Amino acid sequence: MKKIILGLSMATLILTGCSGASTKTSGNTDVAWRYIKDLPVPKGYEVQKGVAGPLAGNIGDYVVVAGGANFPHKSVLEGGPKVVYSDLYLMKKVKNGLELVKHTQLPKEIGYGTAISTDKGIYYVGGTYQSGISNEVLFITLNADKTDVVVKTIGTLPFNYHSGVAVLRGDDIYIVSGKQDGKDSKNFYKYNLTTGKTTALKMFPGTERSQPVGQILNNGSEDLLYVFGGGTGVAFTDGYAYNFAKDTWVKVKNVELKNKGISLLGANSVKLNSNEMLVIGGFNKDVWDDANLKLGSLKGKELEKYRHNYFTMDPQDFNWNKEMLVYDATNNTWKSIGQVPFMAPCGEGLVKIGETIYSINGEIKPGVRSERIYQGTIIKD
Repeated sequence: MKKIILGLSMATLILTGCSGASTKTSGNTDVAWRYIKDLPVPKGYEVQKGVAGPLAGNIGDYVVVAGGANFPHKSVLEGGPKVVYSDLYLMKKVKNGLELVKHTQLPKEIGYGTAISTDKGIYYVGGTYQSGISNEVLFITLNADKTDVVVKTIGTLPFNYHSGVAVLRGDDIYIVSGKQDGKDSKNFYKYNLTTGKTTALKMFPGTERSQPVGQILNNGSEDLLYVFGGGTGVAFTDGYAYNFAKDTWVKVKNVELKNKGISLLGANSVKLNSNEMLVIGGFNKDVWDDANLKLGSLKGKELEKYRHNYFTMDPQDFNWNKEMLVYDATNNTWKSIGQVPFMAPCGEGLVKIGETIYSINGEIKPGVRSERIYQGTIIKD
């Protein structure tokens, strides 16, 4: 089993700049994180303020980042509207980072759906528009000379969907939880790419939720779908695994370190290998639960004061999860492999190509995004 060690400070990252930095433990693997570039400026704007909930995936060595949302005009506290984008950026993995190949536009603005990367293209399930929610399944491929993308709608679901877990197994896309028809859900379906048929499966056993993380992992004997965290008015730390052959769910290890639960609400994940997944980000459970309670119950001047204090807090005061967490399905265990050397992101794009991981934008406090793209290189002895 590969072990990843990360122990970089923000000061180290700033001092090393684009040259990056890494830590190493004898006989193990290290990850070198570095800032590589900002996401390009969207069409019609003068600055890129960063997005949360972008479509992010890869086709071979090409990275696609599209859509997502931010507050470009006024802050949340000032009542600024959230804007969802249609900008699509095709970038190629090169020695020094990512090179922009094409900046184009999607047929419609989109965000907060689920991207599934394959060798042939990227499936994108659901998502939110500027107005309304999608029930479409898109397929994004490259043109013949790999200078542009081709976006096709290849199917529709019998419900609209965003902010859940969607994974590909064979010719089926499995979709669980998230916002389905506008409500936090525990419904579980598979959509067949060949027939276009949607089949209801055994309902998710936890509480209805959105923004969990999930991957298909092998537990040593078979592949299972693992789903962790998410939330509603409260953040959850529980986890479950689905058996494809039996159409059943089982409880697995909660997300915790040293017996303390960790919220993965708003986090993102990638597979490290067949049995391990890496998770970055997550709102702090205590802060999230308290904010939802008070923003929903306080009135008048008390609410106004709380809102002002909450939305003007520094990003670090929200205490979002900076631990790089790895779940090992063979041992049913969680561990930390260090902290990310940048502000903890929620709603980031997270893409893995070989031994390279890209952390793309994301929210760094409520209503505020980062425009930065970081590259983490897994280095083997």
